[in-house]
Amino acid sequence: MPGRTSGRPLWQGHLKLSLVTYPVALYPATSSSAHVSFHLINPDTNNRIRMVPTDPDAGPVERSDLVKGYEVSKDEYVLFSDADFDKVRLDSTRTIGIDQFVDVSDIDRVYWDAPFYVVPDEGVGVEAFAVIRDAMKSARKVAIGSLVLRGRERQLALEVRDKGLVAWSLRSHDEVRDADAYFDDIPAVKADKDMVEIASRIIAQKEGPFDPSKFVDRYDDALRAMIKAKQKGGKGVVAAPEPDDTNVIDLMAALKNSLKGAARPAVKKAAPKKTASKSPAKSAGRNKSAGGKAA
Repeated sequence: MPGRTSGRPLWQGHLKLSLVTYPVALYPATSSSAHVSFHLINPDTNNRIRMVPTDPDAGPVERSDLVKGYEVSKDEYVLFSDADFDKVRLDSTRTIGIDQFVDVSDIDRVYWDAPFYVVPDEGVGVEAFAVIRDAMKSARKVAIGSLVLRGRERQLALEVRDKGLVAWSLRSHDEVRDADAYFDDIPAVKADKDMVEIASRIIAQKEGPFDPSKFVDRYDDALRAMIKAKQKGGKGVVAAPEPDDTNVIDLMAALKNSLKGAARPAVKKAAPKKTASKSPAKSAGRNKSAGGKAA
């Protein structure tokens, strides 16, 4: 569609509800490109290392000659060829079929997985898309459907978002571990009413709007600062301070002190100035691709 700068769609097909079918496109709603990743480099040559498949007995082998194996017991495998996978491969109908509509609260959040943006393709599909979208919005329902993507069937939950839809892939029941296996062993403790009341007041004082723009990865930030320093010829080691350990002996006193601290306006500490050593790093400038994104 005109003006879209999000690149090529992950999938193109049709969204089907009963007898209504219209073309749509699926785009990933998230990206991993913001994370810092690295290549492996031989520091003696500054060459990027290539991984060569190696048999412990026969030595290097061609990847095209290999087959996949499923381990049924220690060092015992059932082997599969491409022909075997073709026998069970699902034929893609290029259609997201909507099976039912549910309340969003009916879906346990542990089942929600990866999000995708669903947009109508140009043409007659836009009007049909708008009709289904507005009907879902009016009914306050989430659509449950399925899709064959890359040979695997995915269950989807589609919800209205602004002018479009967000399709969430759903984890299967077998993928989700039973919480009781982890929570049943938690000792039954009756919390003190006064402590709960103070903790509730601390929560109330810390209430605020959800703002994901404030989420930062301090490790990634430190890596970027180090990369920048190395490009300039310094060592640029950046350390993230760890919080002090707190040995809570009197829980009530700790809660009361926390309540007093929460009442005071937060004061941001100035970030320590980063100083880079003047001595050149061993490989600085010799191979800039060493800080590049992994293939």
